[in-house]
Amino acid sequence: MKIAIVCYPTFGGSGVVATELGLELAHRGHEIHFITYRQPVRLALLNQNVHYHEVNVPEYPLFHYQPYELALSSKLVDMVKLYKIELLHVHYAIPHAYAGYMAKQMLKDEGIDLPMVTTLHGTDITLVGNHPFYKTAVSFSINKSDIVTSVSQSLKDDTYKHFSIKKDIHVIPNFIELDKHRNESLISCQRSVMAEKEERIVTHISNFRKVKRIPDVIKIFFKIQQQIPAKLMMVGDGPEKEKAERMCEELGIQDKVIFFGNSNEIDQILSYSDLFLLPSETESFGLAALEAMAWSVPVISTNSGGLPEVNFPGQSGYLSDVGNVDEMAENALKILSNNSTLDAFKSNALTVAKQFDIQNILPLYEDLYHKALNETKK
Repeated sequence: MKIAIVCYPTFGGSGVVATELGLELAHRGHEIHFITYRQPVRLALLNQNVHYHEVNVPEYPLFHYQPYELALSSKLVDMVKLYKIELLHVHYAIPHAYAGYMAKQMLKDEGIDLPMVTTLHGTDITLVGNHPFYKTAVSFSINKSDIVTSVSQSLKDDTYKHFSIKKDIHVIPNFIELDKHRNESLISCQRSVMAEKEERIVTHISNFRKVKRIPDVIKIFFKIQQQIPAKLMMVGDGPEKEKAERMCEELGIQDKVIFFGNSNEIDQILSYSDLFLLPSETESFGLAALEAMAWSVPVISTNSGGLPEVNFPGQSGYLSDVGNVDEMAENALKILSNNSTLDAFKSNALTVAKQFDIQNILPLYEDLYHKALNETKK
């Protein structure tokens, strides 16, 4: 199959999922064309089955905001015609499904019927998409897609709750490339650089937005380190980072917390971690939690959004209500205070992660691609 993938080329979960999906599809012999405004962060190496096409948005004084959707839809039309692309897979309802629909209409005028699969990731539904300014366009884009998927049952339910959707939504969870995670060399990072031998390593990875409840991460760790020797690894960047650094100074734990910023060493950090904290207000799925579990790191998280679909209480970690930092700290200490308990949770976390291995998830997408192509040919 010749497939075009449209996604955000950033550190966010949707861009990572789209990129990893495309690369694995290429390994299976499909011809993949990434079409976006910048090369995706995880698209480090191109091969004969992977192509990248940059969307250029020319500046013009008439436009206060440059019309990316217009440039994207035009680029899609050009690339479909040039490379004989058979199917379009867009990640995020807006602006990608919206631009994809316009491209479909332009192509129809030239006798080309291009099926479009839209994957909903979360923010396009729960935050941005639910804004009154965008809601009508989001509903339209989803309903005009040939196939719609969501990364969790929770997100599917939210979509039906907040929008007038007439399409069936297929739940296909996010995934992890387990072989890649387990086989990477970790020589470049030694545990002793981050913590002493007797210290537990607690980690949080996110974009440091308010929805991640960064102050709760600090509060939970503060309670943990009062009971056992521990260090906190804070990986990522965003508007809440400065506040978190000040909070650590006020609590007198700045020497126990390392702020890495955005890092390409996430796998190395997780490989030495003992516990992962994710006290988010909501998560459409919880990809960061799954990536931690793939490195045998148990997870303390909230029970909101799609998190209960990936973090199984008593096995891979524990779930708590949003804001219940006392219970989260308590559960963290249950796992960390005893070596045999920690080892059991580590083993179980990896077992749960194996259910979400890309080799189990990718065929679900391939089946839907074939379904979309067959329906187009009718």
